[in-house]
Amino acid sequence: MRIGYPCINRSIARNDPSTFRLASYSEERLVKTINSNLFHLSKILNYNVKNNLLFFRIGSDLIPFASHPICRYDWLHNFESEFKEIGDYIIKNNMRISMHPDQFVLLNSSNEKTTQSSIRELQYHCDVLDAMCLDQSAKIQIHVGGAYGNKTNAINLFIKRYDSFLSESVKKRLVIENDDHLFNLDDCMVIHHQTDIPIVLDSFHQQCFGNGISLNNSIKETNPTWKKIKDGSPIIDFSSQQLGERRGKHANTINISLFEKFVHALKNFEVDIMIEIKDKEKSALKALEIIKRLK
Repeated sequence: MRIGYPCINRSIARNDPSTFRLASYSEERLVKTINSNLFHLSKILNYNVKNNLLFFRIGSDLIPFASHPICRYDWLHNFESEFKEIGDYIIKNNMRISMHPDQFVLLNSSNEKTTQSSIRELQYHCDVLDAMCLDQSAKIQIHVGGAYGNKTNAINLFIKRYDSFLSESVKKRLVIENDDHLFNLDDCMVIHHQTDIPIVLDSFHQQCFGNGISLNNSIKETNPTWKKIKDGSPIIDFSSQQLGERRGKHANTINISLFEKFVHALKNFEVDIMIEIKDKEKSALKALEIIKRLK
């Protein structure tokens, strides 16, 4: 069981921005930012290894504007050795890596321009993981998308575009997760049965929009969607409700008692856990200590 957190380490100071605005785009600035981002990623991975946090979600802004038509710079070739070095470190330390494109990635969008940009963005994420020479267990995690007034049609359109427009390299890495108000676990299972896409169980979203299905039964349903030899251990996202905020707002810090109950529910399952809490590595470290204590 590996514990991880997404994108940002709040314990490692950083003064330079990880991206910049389209209006100020230049190849010189792009190269400088990529160098800085890869260096900072290496620092985060080193911190994670030292602290036994062996699961990490790399931020989508690693290569700014990589999928935008304005970017014609061959970053894959020019940073080949840097990506390989990072990948070697990940593999050597038995780390798990994922990526999670931003919410504008809508494979089932009713807007053709959005669909095409989403396909390019998914390919960019895949190219990053491929450049690191990571195996198929390094996943690209997305939501199903929008319902657009007819959820059945939206699901069918997702399946059609998955089958027709995505490269085989993207398909090998793509996973979907249940969300908190549109596409629940049952909807994701419909897509899985048609495409064989593994399902990331978001335990917090399941609480918000799960038809009362228990965590234990949800895990039993989603774990078989993963082919362990190729896909690695199933991934589960953990968070909880921030008190006093809108329903579905992630907590600022980990709820110890809730996480203890969560761990007890996992005792008969082999999974990797992504801690989706606002204070990032701080909560991940607490989660790691809880797991050690409860063993």
